[in-house]
Parts: sequence; structure tokens; C-alpha cells
Amino acid sequence: MKIDSSISAVVTGGASGLGRATAEALAAAGVKVAIFDINEATGTEVAKAIGGLFCKVDINSEESVVEGFAKARAAHGQERVLVHCAMTSRRGKTLAFDKAAGKLKRLPTSDYEAGVQGVLVASYRVASLSAEGMANLPALEDGERGSIVLTASVAAQDGQIGQVIYGSAKAGVNGLVLPMARDLSDIGIRVNCIMPGIFATPLMLGATPQVLNSLSASVPFPKRLGKPDEYASLAMELSRNSYFNGQCIRLDGAIRMAPR
Repeated sequence: MKIDSSISAVVTGGASGLGRATAEALAAAGVKVAIFDINEATGTEVAKAIGGLFCKVDINSEESVVEGFAKARAAHGQERVLVHCAMTSRRGKTLAFDKAAGKLKRLPTSDYEAGVQGVLVASYRVASLSAEGMANLPALEDGERGSIVLTASVAAQDGQIGQVIYGSAKAGVNGLVLPMARDLSDIGIRVNCIMPGIFATPLMLGATPQVLNSLSASVPFPKRLGKPDEYASLAMELSRNSYFNGQCIRLDGAIRMAPR
């Protein structure tokens, strides 16, 4: 698929980090970009800087996501590219010692459910609603109508202590990719997924220099955190290269996460 001014795109989580870098890369290629994010101030600022559109969207709300797509499509037309970076999650060990109570306490099922909603269910929600719109587009070369890129994590394969929610929910995102790609193959919509390692996102950069140095040293090569524009580069290639389909790709400098 040609990534140029003839198409539009939606990037969730586009106000910062991986999503922002992707929105910027798409806009630099001439694509009309709509940013879905809960952070209105930053999202509006980024959208203005790239000549795009900001849509305040809560990915955990079906109504909010539907309204976001309606707003984006009214302004830019039906998107041919979706890159889904937004998520919400929780963390905690399955059983952890509570000093105050003097006993082991179980991670509440409600916490687990909330994490799965914010990672896995939201990924299905956003991807399927985008695909529903893409299905009505005229076909391009090879009958292609659109590209969906989801975001998992190396935690999907190397979940650490305290990541029982996040790791399993991200593994679920990986598990979503191939069957959804097969479901949508007759319509000409591709589905792929990126598993980032340790990236220099605003959240990660809030850690102490000692922690950041330790994390950088843990990456085999190159010994640094990933750059958001490296994620964006892969998202662009997955959207551009029509023979990528049903893939879950690690982007991690060859790191394999230890238990803690």
C-alpha cells in the first residue's frame, strides 16, 4: 500500500511515546492523521504540529471509540491505516505478602479483568471497528483495503514477576493477530503486531538515571533503550509492505527479560 496523501490513518495513543512518533511519521509521508488519546491538551498540540486531527477517545468505552472514528472519518475520510498504541493496565503478583495484614493476599480478579479490558479487549474493539469501516473502501492492488497494526510487548513472551496481568493480556493481543488476519483476508485487510522491548517513552524516562543505565545495559545490542521513531519505522513498513500479514514481530535489541 502506498503511504501518501491519498490515504488517512488513525493512531491511538498518538499524544506521546510510540503513538506520537508513528503519527509524526505518517504525517511526514503526507497521510491525513487522526490521533485518538485521552490526553486532550497534549493530543491537540501534537495534532496541530503535524496538521492532523485530535479526537478525545477513551479506548475502554465502546461509545467513545465509535464517536472517535465518526469524527475522524468525517474530517479525513475512511482510514486505510490503523496503528493501535494506547492501553491501560494494572500490575501486581498473583499472591503477595501484605505486611499490614501479615498474610498472603491474592491479586483481585477485578484488577486482572481491568487490565485485560484495557489491553486485549480494547485492541479487539479498536481493530474490529476500524476493519468494519475499511471493508467498505474500494480495493487497491491485490485487493487490499487496509492495514491494522497492534501493539503487544516482549512481556507477551517474557512476562516478569508482577506482570501476570500485563504479560497475559499482551500475549492475548499476539493471539488475536493471526485469527483476525485470517478472518479479514477475504476482505483484503491485513493485521500485524509489534512487540516492543524497553523503549524511551515519557513514562520510562521518568525513571532514575541509575535505573535507565541498568536497563540500557541489559539490552544485548545496541545497549540503549529503543527510540520511538524505530517503532514508527516498523509500523510504517508493516503498513506499506502488503506481504506482511498475521505477524507478531519483536523489536527489542535481542533482549530476553529475566524474571525480575
